[in-house]
Amino acid sequence: MKLPLRFIALVFLVLSLSTRSSPQTAPSEGAQQFAELGDFRLEDGSVIRDFRLGYRTLGKLNAEKSNAILWPSWLGGKSQDLLQFVGAGNVADTARYFVILVDAIGDGVSSSPSNSTKQPLLKFPEFSIRDMVESEHRLATEVLHLSHLRALMGLSMGGMQAFEWGVAYPDFMDLLIPMVGSPQSTSYDKLLWRAQIDAMELDPAWNHGHPTGPMDRSLGLVEEIGSMNLTSPAYRVAHTKPDGINELLAEIRNGAKGNGGVVCDRIRQRQAIMALDIPGKLGVNLEQAAAKVHAKLLVIVSPEDHMVNPEPAIQFAAAVHAPVVKLDSPCGHLSPGCISVGPTVARFLADPASVQSETLREPAKRE
Repeated sequence: MKLPLRFIALVFLVLSLSTRSSPQTAPSEGAQQFAELGDFRLEDGSVIRDFRLGYRTLGKLNAEKSNAILWPSWLGGKSQDLLQFVGAGNVADTARYFVILVDAIGDGVSSSPSNSTKQPLLKFPEFSIRDMVESEHRLATEVLHLSHLRALMGLSMGGMQAFEWGVAYPDFMDLLIPMVGSPQSTSYDKLLWRAQIDAMELDPAWNHGHPTGPMDRSLGLVEEIGSMNLTSPAYRVAHTKPDGINELLAEIRNGAKGNGGVVCDRIRQRQAIMALDIPGKLGVNLEQAAAKVHAKLLVIVSPEDHMVNPEPAIQFAAAVHAPVVKLDSPCGHLSPGCISVGPTVARFLADPASVQSETLREPAKRE
């Protein structure tokens, strides 16, 4: 689901290797840019007209062009949201790496139902996670003139893109780092995404895809459903007392505002996730799909993830004997923020052999 910015700001920021705030960069660094890619053909044969892909770059590409990291956005997230993880001494250290942050198709910045003039709303074709990867590959090769990446990493839907990248372009990167992502949506995952789509389409203002007004009512319900899955029952019980539920619901609903364009963006990205099935599309099993990856792989999951089932990612890693870092936390899908994985990611980027499978636990709270 779209990870609410109130959670992102308070939780995922802990990914940082230090306690510093967003990195101070030169004005030219991190600025929003666009790659104009013309008519973009999708894997099902349909076409996005006048396709443009949003991205940002930070750091400097070295003479060998061997230090580039590509990091696509999560579901509903934007490249701007990723800036907090990038900079000197941060998860992606711009003193060492040339970092490319990408706005995934349908995020409202890159070509999306909400901003397309020729294909607005549901006239915008359905796209897939593989289509996101193809657009990013074109950005890397045609616009940035790169033939190789040091690493491809991502959180949540960004992690799904990382798995897809590894299979689609196995020799294009040295390292793959999917965090709370998956190579295959399970029935549990699909139930969540379908419930959220149904909630949006049942809004009286939806009008069968021809919205007649704001859709705050259904978006509030979508966020309520998502809030149950973002963390775990233990987390919610510990953080919200029974008599505090109305306050929690008010907070959730107040942060859920949007029109038909926003809703169509959310629907299309969820449809992409629901269709995610890397082994199925290849006509092989999960283990055989994993064998197609040539990059060194580091998989980071949360066993308590109620949003993206961790089992396919764990099986994928096991098939190629890749290290799996399990985050022991009731934070569930948000565990990469409750337990800082920044140091582990940084070590893997510098020396993959130094990282082994392990379980990370939350630091003890001070009384």
